[in-house]
Amino acid sequence: MGRLLRTARSAILTVVAALALVGGAAGAAAAGTAPAAGGQRVVYDALGDSYASGYGVPPYAACGRSQSAYPVQLDGRHRVQLDDFVACAGATTVTLVTGGQLAALDVDTDLVTLTVGGNDIGWSTAVSACLGGTDVQCTGALALVDARTTGQLPALLDAVYAQVAAAAPHAHVVVTGYPRLFSSDLGAYLAASPAELAGLNAAADTLDAMISDASARAGFQYVDVRRRFDGHGANSPDAWILGPSDPGAFHPTAEGYRAYTAAVSSALGPLGRGCGHHR
Repeated sequence: MGRLLRTARSAILTVVAALALVGGAAGAAAAGTAPAAGGQRVVYDALGDSYASGYGVPPYAACGRSQSAYPVQLDGRHRVQLDDFVACAGATTVTLVTGGQLAALDVDTDLVTLTVGGNDIGWSTAVSACLGGTDVQCTGALALVDARTTGQLPALLDAVYAQVAAAAPHAHVVVTGYPRLFSSDLGAYLAASPAELAGLNAAADTLDAMISDASARAGFQYVDVRRRFDGHGANSPDAWILGPSDPGAFHPTAEGYRAYTAAVSSALGPLGRGCGHHR
């Protein structure tokens, strides 16, 4: 059993770097697609972290941007034209701004999507501690993440949301949450017990609650993706979350990003030019 735990810890440590991706400056990358037929285009800019950039499904352009990302898949739906796709793996609420993502936004932006917040709370450290560490390490890491999520993240989200609203004053802004990473009803996974997996999922629920509340304060639309991922955790036989042996550990698979796309597309409904006036 000791050897098994040591092996599990070693496997988890090898993917910490993938979970805590280093995000540099996010330069604007124009999509360059033609407007959809049947009406005026909806000018769309996509911001955020690795869950917005499509990290986990290579090949990648700059900042871990993938053609499997939900912003790319939304291009052409609802008359949406993806203008600037600047989401960057590793982005936090602070580096999203300092890295230049807000430069993609202007008065002509009709639609913005944004996924950010997970990197601000040290989420990867809790996943690593619970899957590869001791019970005490898992409990401590979860407590620290929870304290950051409830004590620090709301103000960080309020600040970045205000800057997004100011940079794109006419835009409809859609904020997505994060999925639960595990199917805790399927038993233990690596060094984590079912209770510890449930604790990680509860921490994801708290993170999503803070993001949802901050979105409401800003007048943004929040999209919850958790139900679409039910039964498809990293430890599921039909996983939509990549496991610890993958370079994109604990990011969505291609199917997972399709679930993100479906959730946002369903939430958007019919859109038209000037949709942003209905934030």
